[in-house]
Amino acid sequence: MTAMPRRLLSCEEEQALLDWLFSHSPMPLAVYDADLHCVRENAAMARLIGRPSQTDARGPRLSEMIYGPDVAAWEDCMRQALAIGEPVPTAEVVEVVGRTAVDPGHDRIFAVSASPLRDQRGQVFAVCTAVDDVTEQYRARERLALHNRASTHIGTTLDLMRTAQELADTAVPRLCDWITVDLLDTVLNGDEPSAFTGSVALRRMANQSILEGAPEAVRLPGEVDFYPPQSPAVRCMATGQSAVYSAPDPTIQSWLAIDPVRAERFRTYKFQSIMPVPICARGAVLGVTIFFRRTTEPFTDGDRLLAEELVALAAVCLDNARRFTRERTAALTLQRSLLPRRMPPQLAVDIASRYFPAGGGTGAGGDWFDVIPLSGARVALVVGDVVGHGISAAASMGRLRTAVRTLADVDLPPDELLTHLDDLVSCLAAEDDAHVDAAELGATCTYGIYDPVSRRFSVARAGHPPPVIVAPDGTAEYLQLPEGPPLGLGSLPFESAEIELAKGSFIALYTDGLITTRERDIDDGLERLRSALAQTSVSPDVLCDRIIESVLPEHSSDDVTLLIARTRTMTSNRVRVRDIPVDPAVVADARAWAAQQLAEWELRDEVDVTELVVSELVTNAIRYAHPPIQLRLIRDRTLICEVSDSSITAPHMRRARICDEGGRGLLLVAQLTQRWGTRHTRSGKTIWCEQFLVDDC
Repeated sequence: MTAMPRRLLSCEEEQALLDWLFSHSPMPLAVYDADLHCVRENAAMARLIGRPSQTDARGPRLSEMIYGPDVAAWEDCMRQALAIGEPVPTAEVVEVVGRTAVDPGHDRIFAVSASPLRDQRGQVFAVCTAVDDVTEQYRARERLALHNRASTHIGTTLDLMRTAQELADTAVPRLCDWITVDLLDTVLNGDEPSAFTGSVALRRMANQSILEGAPEAVRLPGEVDFYPPQSPAVRCMATGQSAVYSAPDPTIQSWLAIDPVRAERFRTYKFQSIMPVPICARGAVLGVTIFFRRTTEPFTDGDRLLAEELVALAAVCLDNARRFTRERTAALTLQRSLLPRRMPPQLAVDIASRYFPAGGGTGAGGDWFDVIPLSGARVALVVGDVVGHGISAAASMGRLRTAVRTLADVDLPPDELLTHLDDLVSCLAAEDDAHVDAAELGATCTYGIYDPVSRRFSVARAGHPPPVIVAPDGTAEYLQLPEGPPLGLGSLPFESAEIELAKGSFIALYTDGLITTRERDIDDGLERLRSALAQTSVSPDVLCDRIIESVLPEHSSDDVTLLIARTRTMTSNRVRVRDIPVDPAVVADARAWAAQQLAEWELRDEVDVTELVVSELVTNAIRYAHPPIQLRLIRDRTLICEVSDSSITAPHMRRARICDEGGRGLLLVAQLTQRWGTRHTRSGKTIWCEQFLVDDC
C-alpha cells in the first residue's frame, strides 16, 4: 500500500495553529527572545502568572513575573535550549519554586521545559517554554514520603520520651516550624483520663524547632504544664478533633491573655498558625500535639490530614510505651518490695548488696538475694535467679524467696534445702501450666551458711555461677563446688562443699547478668569479676561499687544482683561450752555454770530466765537423749542457749493437762524466750533458744 505523501503546512495554516495554541491550549505557554524577554504567552500562562496576556510587544523578563530564588534555574533551562538549539530533554525538566501575583503569599512548584524556535533560515531566534503547576502533586509526594519516614522512624523503642521525640523530629521542618508533644499526667500515672472541664495537667514529652540552638520553650521535657479549659489544647482533647487557628484568632488571644509567658514566646518567635491534634489510642485520649508555623502560609486541609496520620501512628506507639512503662514500673515496684529493704542485725558478716534491673527497656526480672539469720549466730546467704522479665518473673521470685526463708527456718543444710526447693519449683510449674516443664522456668540458686564460731562456710548451688572467695591477702578464687542442676528437674542430687575461712575473708555471690552478655564471653566475665574482687582493706560497699564499675555490662539485657559478705569470727570470750554427763545430779552444776558465765558477761538481768532454760533443756537431754551432751552459751546480739546430743528424735511442745506431772518444759522455754527451735545435724540434734538482751551488744 502506497503511503500518503506528507503535506507541509502553509504559512496561513501554521499561523492558525500557533494562534490556537496561544489562545486555547490549556497548557501554559510563553515565548522568550534571546534576551529572555517575554514576547508572547497564552491565556493559561497569563492566568498562572496573574498579569494581562502578552502578545507581540517586548515584555518583562521572567524574574520580573515570578519571584523566588529558583527562577534562575528556569532561565538557565531556556538559555540551554537557545545554546544547543535542541529541546531540553524530559529527564532534565526543572522543578521551580516561586510565587506569582495570583498567590503571592504561597510558594508554587512549576515543572518547566524549553524548546528553541527557528526562523526560515534555521536560525534559533527564540525559545518556547511549557509550564505545568505541580504544586499539589509535589506536596502529595512529600506527604507520602513523610508518612513513610514516620512509619520507620517513630516507635523504634518502648521509651515514652524517645517515641515522642521521634514524632517531633519527623514533623520538623517538613510539616511545621515548631512542635510540642504533651501527655496527660494522669495517664502516665496509670489512671484513666477524666473529663476535660478544668485546668489539665500535661507533661511535656518532646520539643523540636527549626531554629538552631534549641531555643527555650515554655516547658522542657519532663516538666508539667497546666492548660486552662479555653486553650486549644484542652478543647481538641475534649472534642477529640484537631483544629487550625491563626494567631489573631480570639481563641488564641484569650489563651495568651491569661498566660503572659506563653504570649511572650508567641511574640518572640512570631507564630502565625497553630494546629493542635489530640493523641488518641485505643479509644482513650493520651495527650495533645501542637504544630506551629512562623510563616504566613497557614496549615491546609492536606497538612491537617497528614498531621492526624502522624499523630495517630505515634499515639499507638506511645500507648504501647506507656503500657510497657506501667508494667515495668509495677514489676520493679513488686520486685523491690520483695527484696530485703535492710539487712538484719547480726555479727557474723558485714553485708553490701546491689541490684540493677535489666537495661534496654526489658524491665525487672527474677533476680533476688537474701541474708537470713539462723540459730547459733550463723547466717544464710542466698542469691537466686528466675529467668524472664516482668510481673510474672517477679512474682515467681517472691514465691521462691519466701520458700527459701521458710526452709532456712527449719535449719536444713544447703544441699537438703535445695532439694526441697527443687520439689517446690516442680509443684509451682505444675500449678501454673500443665504443659510447661519445670526446667523451662530456668530458676537457679546458690545457698550458703556461714558459722562465725567455727568459721566454716557450707554452700551448694543449683545451676548458678560459683561463689568467689577472697582471702584477707586479696587472693580471689572461685570455690570448687559441684554445680548441680537448675531447680525443677527433680532427678539429680545436689552436693554441698564446706570450707574454713579466715577472719576478714570476702564471699561474693552474684547472678549471671553480671558476667554474661551477648558480646562478652562468659570466661572473660568471670576473669573480670575475679580481678575486681582481688582487693584488700576495703569495705563491702566499696568493693561492690568497684565491681559494678569495672564488670557490669554497659547495656545488660538481664538483671544483675551482687551480694558481698565480709566474714567475722565469734571470739572465745563470746562462746562458752560445757560437756554434760548423763547424770541428773549435774543439772544444778549446769545452772551454776551458766549463771557464772552471765555474770562475767555482765548480763545479771538474764540469769533467772537462763537458769530455768538450762535446767529444762539439760534435764530433757539427760532423760530422753543419748550422749554425748553439750551445753553452749553464745553472746551475740541475743543470748543463745544450746543443748546438743546424738539423738535424732526432736522434742515437741504440748500443753500438759492439770493432772500431768510433766510436759511443761518446752512450753516454759517458749514463753520465757523470744525464739526457740531444733537444729538437726549429721551427728544428732541441737535444741536452742534466744533471749533479747536489754543492751544490744
